[in-house]
Amino acid sequence: MKSGNSLSIKIAVFAGIISLLVYLKALSCGFIILDDPLYVQDNPAIRSLSLGSVFSMFTSTYVNWWMPLTWLSLAIDYHFWGLNPYGYHLTNIVLHALNTALMVLVADEIFKISEIIPEKIDGTERCEAENNNLHYGFSLLIAGLLWGIHPLRVESVVWVTERKDVLNGLFALGSMLCYLRYAQSNKSDISKQWLFQYFLAFGLFCLSLMAKSVTVVIPVVFLALDWFILERFHGSNFRSVLIEKVPFFLVSAVMTVATIFFIGEASFLITNENFPFSQRFVVSGNAIFEYCRLLLYPVGIVPLHLIPDPIPFTYKIKTVIVIFLTVICIYTGRKNGARILVLLCFVLPLLPVLAFFQNGDQSFAARFTYLPSVAPCIAFAYLSLVLYRRTLKSRILLRFALSVFIAVLIIVYIGLTQKLIPVWNNSETFWNRVVEVEPSAIALKERGCLFVQMKKYDLAVQDFSQAIKNPVAVWLPYIYNLYAFRGEAERLAGNNENAVKDFTVAIGMLPHPVYYRLRGIALKEIGRAVEAEDDFKRAGDEVGPLAWYWSKTLEYQK
Repeated sequence: MKSGNSLSIKIAVFAGIISLLVYLKALSCGFIILDDPLYVQDNPAIRSLSLGSVFSMFTSTYVNWWMPLTWLSLAIDYHFWGLNPYGYHLTNIVLHALNTALMVLVADEIFKISEIIPEKIDGTERCEAENNNLHYGFSLLIAGLLWGIHPLRVESVVWVTERKDVLNGLFALGSMLCYLRYAQSNKSDISKQWLFQYFLAFGLFCLSLMAKSVTVVIPVVFLALDWFILERFHGSNFRSVLIEKVPFFLVSAVMTVATIFFIGEASFLITNENFPFSQRFVVSGNAIFEYCRLLLYPVGIVPLHLIPDPIPFTYKIKTVIVIFLTVICIYTGRKNGARILVLLCFVLPLLPVLAFFQNGDQSFAARFTYLPSVAPCIAFAYLSLVLYRRTLKSRILLRFALSVFIAVLIIVYIGLTQKLIPVWNNSETFWNRVVEVEPSAIALKERGCLFVQMKKYDLAVQDFSQAIKNPVAVWLPYIYNLYAFRGEAERLAGNNENAVKDFTVAIGMLPHPVYYRLRGIALKEIGRAVEAEDDFKRAGDEVGPLAWYWSKTLEYQK
């Protein structure tokens, strides 16, 4: 065994344990109404672990997603925990701890390629060798912790729905680790260990796609590693390197086509007519800018960032900055491809979730940085190790300042992560955080609906009123919904006079039978029986609940 191997394993275990301890606070969190009911609480696909149900997970889609391993893992949790969120959070935390350990091992392989792994030295240089081992171990720990305990990881770890993230990460990081070992192995080895690593990398890659399809870009990441640091494209290797990727690209292509088909069937993808390329481009540029900012300065992290309407001019400015910095990175990285490699390994995993393939109304999300953050964290740890070694025999003050900076950075990240975990305690804390940072009409409307469910009607009225004052531009033709929602909150709070006024405004824009029925109830409560009876007649047999109605087609969104 090489000298660095036993050290890296110890550091990996240590980093995993620290990550586990940091996130134990999440065990007290519950489910939230955003997707958790769909994925767990109301999901019939996870109610059984019979052969038939498992077979169905692998041969069919649920909510138009093919994620059999994600459904299987949630089904295992349901088998042991029922609907107790404790067990689901525990599984997420353990998976992330394992991923943090894998992150250390991946960093170790990268450092080996860069030839900065320490070797044992005898005699008079033994003390220096021990120092090198110590510094090397700390650099691996930095890589693992900066990634594992970074506040951007909270959403992926603490949100039960994001089981797909941590499970996908386990297989994706495992695939990357095996591929790096395969690429550095001696192909003339008669034990064929290199062949085992290749098939293991391919198998783990396939498993990652069964957890979440976002890793379809991994084959391109492997090619980038081959080109920039593994240097496998030189001479006669060019053809063989491409051929060995064929199975990866075939599986990736099949998964990409299948995913686009499934989400197309569900009408998840937003059409170019409703969201033109020019807007997609600036929203994507803004997202990359924000991902970089939050990676360096993780303040203001919100569980839900919605695309504003209209799109602000600042998005264009940030996009220009991203383009400028990308050009600079490519230009200055011509002689040393490390910068370009980090850029590619950061951007490529983001591509499937950028606005170019928009399938929702989110501008960007912290969870999307789970794999893209791997390369920047390893690069930072590598640079810190190089800088530390260069100042080892001089500039003691600089070395001390670097050590303090890294220590403080890790402590601050742990503190911010601990502060963000309670945001996911329940649906109320979730929406409170969203409204606190981004008080959009959409967030206010969602929290208002939640307050109605919680029978906090006065608070619901406040949120609906604020949403009416500052509605999303695209909502203006449908603002009757907000008046109706506020009217219902007023009615349930006993403020029937105000309820009648709001329902009257809503009816003036859309004479929906539900509106008449609810206004009739309010009119009856305040003694206006004749008017109430007239409303009940207009409502007819309508007994459905109040919902969000789109135009006069009376189609609605729950």
